[in-house]
Formats: sequence, structure tokens, C-alpha cells
Amino acid sequence: MGNSSLKQSSAKQTPIELAKSVLLIEANAVEALAKRLDDSFTKAVALILQCQGRVVVSGMGKSGHIGNKIAATFASTGTPAFFMHPAEASHGDLGMITKDDVIVTLSNSGESDELIAIIPALKRLGCKLINITGKANSTLAKEANVHLEVQVEVEACPLGLAPTASSTAMLALGDALALSVLDQRGFSAEDFARSHPGGSLGRRLLLRIQDIMRQGDEIPSVSLQTSLKDALIEMSQKGLGMTAVVDKDKMLKGVFTDGDLRRAFGNGVDIHTTLISEVMHTNPQNAHPEQLAVDAIEIMEQTKINALLVTNQQGQLVGALNMHDLLNAKVV
Repeated sequence: MGNSSLKQSSAKQTPIELAKSVLLIEANAVEALAKRLDDSFTKAVALILQCQGRVVVSGMGKSGHIGNKIAATFASTGTPAFFMHPAEASHGDLGMITKDDVIVTLSNSGESDELIAIIPALKRLGCKLINITGKANSTLAKEANVHLEVQVEVEACPLGLAPTASSTAMLALGDALALSVLDQRGFSAEDFARSHPGGSLGRRLLLRIQDIMRQGDEIPSVSLQTSLKDALIEMSQKGLGMTAVVDKDKMLKGVFTDGDLRRAFGNGVDIHTTLISEVMHTNPQNAHPEQLAVDAIEIMEQTKINALLVTNQQGQLVGALNMHDLLNAKVV
């Protein structure tokens, strides 16, 4: 009755009205699922935490697409996992499975022939089975070590046919399972970054200043006895809009920037006779090579500067970088 009433009402709905109806039906399905969670979910989490192998996710059709995403979520949150197509499993892919693996099968009906066909082989291997279905009395549900039920009252499809609310509920439950395991493992943001080194989070949490700073001859640097004129040449050649000032032991003593130059000109300073030590800014902002690159951004933003000097723990100048370096490294 629910499907037919949806079909009749949707005929007169505008696209926006139908879209809202779809979203509400799917949201309600997920909300109802959350209220039905019981000890079976806890047992499923425990099975995965105890797993000495991989989590292998399998499903046909739309459930297979959902399974691919769930496997990817597990893998990216610290649980080794992959998706296995059930039809291919019967033709050799079962060779990827070991007795230490946990198998998660997805089927709204719980009667997918391709999944049912491989259950005996999985049981002979000694795998643990977590079956997610929409029917508690289905074949797959009965074969499971743990069954998780995702039944929905009505699909969001106006025809009541295409898996919509059911596949959304299945996906949400898979996410809940993966993230519950993540939490129990104590998986951190740094752990996540290590499995996502190419993403923005990975760069922000893994990239260190020493990975992107300019070193050696690329660092603008002059001695305390350098004339302002020669310091300006060094600034121009190195292109950072500033130069470090160091003593004979490379200890950082000061910095001279484009802003300092404008102030010096305003005071009528002679660039030929003035030493850089007379006009430099003492106690410059600096960072250490081991710090995260994102720390350099914070220092620059707080102090309203565009370039930063890098010193070792002894205070010796070892590097320099500016906001363009951070942009090029895609930290910003």
C-alpha cells in the first residue's frame, strides 16, 4: 500500500517536491535503522576487530556498488579490506580468501543466488560471515555468524522498484560499522593521513617544513658586516623579499625585509655606508625543520608575514620558505 500511495502522489509532484520526498524517505529509513541497532552490531564490530586477515565485502547489483564503497571506507580507516564480486568468486576469485578473513555480504532480499552459491565454500575455509540483508528470515541471514538487518518500509523510487532507501540504509550501516571499528582501534587523524598522502589532509598532517623549505645557496643570507647595498642584491637574487642576517657561526641574528627597506628609505638611510646590522629587525620569527608545514602557515598568518626563516635547535639558519612554497606544496 505504501508503494502505491507514493506512486499516486508523485504523479502530481514537481521535481523539487519529488526530490524532497525522496530525501525524506531515505532519511527516515536511516533514522529507523539507527533506532533498531542491537547487540548484533556490537558482535559484528567485535568480529572485525578480532580479524587476523582482511574484511572482504561482496554483493550483486546495487548492493555490489554499495559494497565497493564500504570496502574502500574500511581500507581508508585502518582495516585492510577489498571488494570481491560474487559471480567472479565462483570462477577463481575465492582463491583470494583465507580462513582468517571476515566476509561481509550485502543483499536486500537475502536471496542473491551468486552469494548463496559461495557460502558453503566460505564456511569450509572457516571464514566468519557478517551478512547484511533486508530480511531476517532469508537464506543469507540464517547462514551468518552475525546478521545485520536493514529492512525499510518503502523505497524512495516512485515506482517502488529501484533500490533507493534500502541501498542508502545499507551504505549508512556499512559506514557505521567501519567507523565504529575505527574508533575501537584508536585510529587517529595522523593514521588517516598516512593512508591518504596525496590528499589535502595528508599533506597538512604529514608534510614537514624540511620537505619544502629552500636550503643551501637558495637561502637569502648575509653577515652582520654586509652593507645594505649588498644585502639588497642578495634579496633580489634569492627572490624571497627578505634576507637573513647571521654571524660567522650561521647563528640567526636578524632579518631584513622589503618593509624594512621602505622604512629605511623613508629615514634617508644611505645604502652604501649603512651596515645591514644597523637596520635589520632583531629576534625574527622562525620555525624548525621538524615542524609541520601547516605550522608555518599559522605563524605567517598570526604575524602577518609572507616569508619565514628556519633554524635548527641550536639557532643556526638551515632554511627559508614563503607562502608561494606552501601554495606550490598544496598545503594551503
